Amino acid sequence: MNRVYVCSCFGVTEKQVKEHAEAGACTPRQIASACKAGTDCGSCVRRIQALLGRGDCPRRELLDRGVPALAAELPQAPAGLPEAA
Repeated sequence: MNRVYVCSCFGVTEKQVKEHAEAGACTPRQIASACKAGTDCGSCVRRIQALLGRGDCPRRELLDRGVPALAAELPQAPAGLPEAA
């Protein structure tokens, strides 16, 4: 099997970048948070951008609708109150 490396600093492959994108990473910064690609010399950032393309982004779509895109952004119910249905 032929591995195509996107980030040689951290050994991140095209396949890994695509897997992170499928999991919801929409930007090079989100890819960097997931696997460090693009955080050392930065020469791979343009390639990451090309792999991400301009396709659908679940997080971007949520944000456009005003819905929190990350679970950490969801408001927490005060203790003792039932969760909203």
